[in-house]
Order: sequence, then structure tokens, then C-alpha cells
Amino acid sequence: MRKILMLLLAIFTTAVSTLAAELPDDIKKYVSKDFPNATFRFDGVILLPDGTEYLPLLPSKILTPDNIKIDKTYPENKKLSEKPNVVIFNNDYVLLKVLTDKNGNKTIYKIGNPPDEIRTGLFPQDMLVPQGLVIPQTMKGIVGNLVIPTAKESGIKVEMPKVTVSPTNLKTLATIEALKNKTFYITSSYSRNILAINQDGKTPEYALAQKNVPISMKGYDNNFLLVTSYDKKSMDIISLADDDIIKQIFFKTQPDEIVIDYKKSLAYVSSSEDSSIYVINLKTMTLLRQLKISGLCEKLTLSDDGEKIFYFDKNSREIIAIELNNKYLLKNLGKFPNVSKIAYDNNKVYITSRTKNRLAIVDYDTIGLIGETEVCEKPVDMLNYNGKLFILGANENVIQVLDTKTDTIGEKISLNTNGFSTKIHRLEGTNLALITDTKSAIFSVLDLDSQKIIKTVQVNLPISSIVVTNKIKKINK
Repeated sequence: MRKILMLLLAIFTTAVSTLAAELPDDIKKYVSKDFPNATFRFDGVILLPDGTEYLPLLPSKILTPDNIKIDKTYPENKKLSEKPNVVIFNNDYVLLKVLTDKNGNKTIYKIGNPPDEIRTGLFPQDMLVPQGLVIPQTMKGIVGNLVIPTAKESGIKVEMPKVTVSPTNLKTLATIEALKNKTFYITSSYSRNILAINQDGKTPEYALAQKNVPISMKGYDNNFLLVTSYDKKSMDIISLADDDIIKQIFFKTQPDEIVIDYKKSLAYVSSSEDSSIYVINLKTMTLLRQLKISGLCEKLTLSDDGEKIFYFDKNSREIIAIELNNKYLLKNLGKFPNVSKIAYDNNKVYITSRTKNRLAIVDYDTIGLIGETEVCEKPVDMLNYNGKLFILGANENVIQVLDTKTDTIGEKISLNTNGFSTKIHRLEGTNLALITDTKSAIFSVLDLDSQKIIKTVQVNLPISSIVVTNKIKKINK
């Protein structure tokens, strides 16, 4: 039996950004009463469902009244539901509505003699300021060290020529309820930019320019993309409402893979070069801690319950588990050849070998080998869903489904793509997954409940990664 290696993580550091602009919970609750679907962005900006944007003004001294209420508005005596231009709360927090002047410039309400709450207030210094925002002279002090981008600056959005592809292919996605009114953000090995595809029969509509080739891209809260790139020591956070990089989280070395715990709003970002996994608070977009691990990690996997992380040490060829709720202990699960993917369910670890076309099943508690079974050729990815393990075989472009209770494998699901399938992308909150192909400009829509391919969609470039979001109203438009 393989030995169990229990290693306490030698180093973990906690980092808290002094520039974070998280609004107090009582203000969020007050706003949510009138606008239950309001978005509270991590830089403090409030976005109402109709596109109204409020910029927060932080007080020089935070007051803590027993009950939050509105102290003053401009115009006077307005309710929050009436969306006044200025809202001053009794804890001295101020909300400034973004307006448009007669020349089409973004601005805020002009007050000839601003009250003390505004004179002494300050914009969050990590806030993404609306492009070309015009600040009245009497209120210039609220800007601090923020740099306001000019109205001519387009962020990272690049307009694309309208290229018509299969006339009805993209439109057919609208027949799938979970894919109606969506935007598809894709990366491809043929372009360093992130391409945005809409269901209008033309692709791509626009691109988000990148200076480096993306490694990993994940979506969060339908409003943000998290992107790591080659030769770049930061993770970019792209606001899809702004089509711009709203923040960068910096690391000692190049970050690689990203996995997200959506229930806990945490992202885990690996850096093989630094033998580290970083924990990011997605509510505030700040670094929580650095987990110093052993080896050169890849194939990062988070268990569905959010309690364990698994990775493959490409130096030692060992599978390592991190027990997140047990003081970050490391557990060695043994050596395996050319690991392509790791999955976990029912207290068992599933490990595929791309070269051996084998699936190994390991008991997590005993580290004992439960068994091995032959699977489809070149198994490159796995997805765990409701006790079923979907195994993607690149060589035959098929999916095999394994029951994790009995560890039996069912029939193969053919993708009919004639390419080289590489990734299964689960669409959070749905019973759908997208299977992308690195060779053919195509992706398939898989119904995980019926275990059937329900759509095959042609695009203009082979896809490396894909994120699907709701269509959102753009700021500055």
C-alpha cells in the first residue's frame, strides 16, 4: 500500500487590500429594498437593473448609526426608488448618479456649494471610473489619485468585421432555454484576443484585446472574466459591463490554472513555477492567502463540496490532495503516468492517463487502488455531475459515462465532429455542458441529464476555452 504523506503547509500568507471599496452591508440592504436586482461591484460601484450607475463616495470618518436612512438628496426629498442624482446617508456615505450632459459627456450632479459629506469624501482609489467622466470644479477633491480615462479610450474592446458564417447555426442556440440571450466569450490558440460571439448569425461581434496569450479563463457572476496569461505575473479581472480590465491581482510568478468555488465565492489560482496555490476572495477581488505546496502543480481540480483540491505534480508524477478544511494538509495519493485529468466523487479519486487510455480509481481514505478500467482513446477531460462521470476521448471524439456508485461504464456518446475534442465546460446552474475542439471550429452542447448531444455549433475559430454569460447592459454606451 502506498504511504500517506501528510504535510502541513509551511507557509500561507494573508493579504488584505487597503484599497478595497466594499460597501457596508446596511447600505447594500437599504438599496436592495428598492432595487432587489442591483449589482454591487467589488470596487463599490452600484449598477441598477435599468443601467443606472451610482458611484460611491467614501466618508473621511465612518459613522455607525443604529439604523441607516437617507439624510439628504439632490433634488431634495426624493426616495431612493426615484433614483435621485445624489444620495447622502446618515453614516456619511454618498452615492453619485452618473449623468449625461448636453454634449454627451458622462458627469455627476453639479452642486455650487457641496455639503461637508461631499467635500470630505473620496472615490474608492481602485474604482474603474467611467470614461471621460467630467467632475464639476467645486467637487474636484473627491477624485484623489484616480486617473479618469478619456472619452476616446475604448478600454480593451476591439470592433471586429462582420463575418457571416453558417446562416442559422448560432441562431439555433436560442431554441435551448438555458442559452437564450447569452454571450459566448472564447479563447483560441489562433488568436491572443478573447472573442465575443452573439446569437445573431455573425461571429465574432467584437474582441477583448489581450497582450499575452491566455492560459485559463473563467467567468464569475455573469459580469466578470478572470484571465491568466503566458509571461504575465498577474490575473486580469475584466468587467464585461465596461469591456475593460477593472483590476489586476499580482503574483510573484506567472499564474496558471483557475478553478472556482461558486458557492463560497472563492477562486483558486495555481502557479507551478512558484509551487503555490493562491486563494482569491471573489466578492472583493482580493488575495486572501498563498498556499505553499510541494512540486510543480497542474491539472488543478476542486471537489464539488469545496473541501479538497487535487493536483498532479509533473515533477514527481504524484497526485496530491489538499484538505482545505483540515489546516490545508497535503495527502499523497501515489504516482500515475501522464495524468490528463483528476475527478472526485463518493470518496473516490478518478485519474485518467492519456497515453495508457486507462482510468484508475483510488479509495481516498485508504489510498488503496480500487481498480483500473480501459476507457476511450486519449481521455483528456472529465466532468462529475450527479453521480455520473463524463469522460471525454479526444481521439474518437466520444464521451463515456461512468456511474460513480457502481463504477460501471455505459455506452459511448458520439460527438460527430471529426476534430480533436479537448474540454468539457460545465454551464453553472444548468444541466448543460459545452464540448470544445482544438482542431475543428465547432462545439457541441451536451444535455447531462439525457446524456445526449442536442446541438452542434460551428464558429469561425477552434476554441481553447469558453465562458457563457447573460447579455448585460454596457456602461458608457
